[in-house]
Amino acid sequence: MSGIEFTQLMVNNADHLKPFAFSLTRDSESAKDLYQETLFRALANKEKYNAGTNIKAWMFTIMRNIFINDYRRKARHKTIFDNTTNEFLIDSNQVDATNDTESVLKIKDIRKAIHYLPDIFKNPFQMYIDGYRYNEISYVLQEPLGTIKSRIHFARKLLKEQLTRY
Repeated sequence: MSGIEFTQLMVNNADHLKPFAFSLTRDSESAKDLYQETLFRALANKEKYNAGTNIKAWMFTIMRNIFINDYRRKARHKTIFDNTTNEFLIDSNQVDATNDTESVLKIKDIRKAIHYLPDIFKNPFQMYIDGYRYNEISYVLQEPLGTIKSRIHFARKLLKEQLTRY
């Protein structure tokens, strides 16, 4: 299929994308952006289109994937859209009053509980809270990965039982 034939086929089926874009985004500006991005990606990837297949379904799939990827990206970045009229100011300089003595006592109790764990659980758990990954702990202690995960799980369980007052 030539580039001109592909472009003509795409243009003939592009109008079906607009309502779908709006149904995904529920916002006309976002729908327009999604529509344009879909057409751009379809043109950029025209060599991936198999001639004779349903181009409308192919473009719907591209649009849906773009929407899902954008949604996941925004969720990862925890983007917050503020659509308020900004009539109220948020006092961001508020400070929470914390009791440092109580925090120090909790940390001491937790360290004490970790110290009294059996060595079989204490060593992998201590490495885990020091920032090592499961596979790194497994390599250092020369134990199977499943064993390490199990021991860390049981260490947490024992600590929960010992520290029930928190």
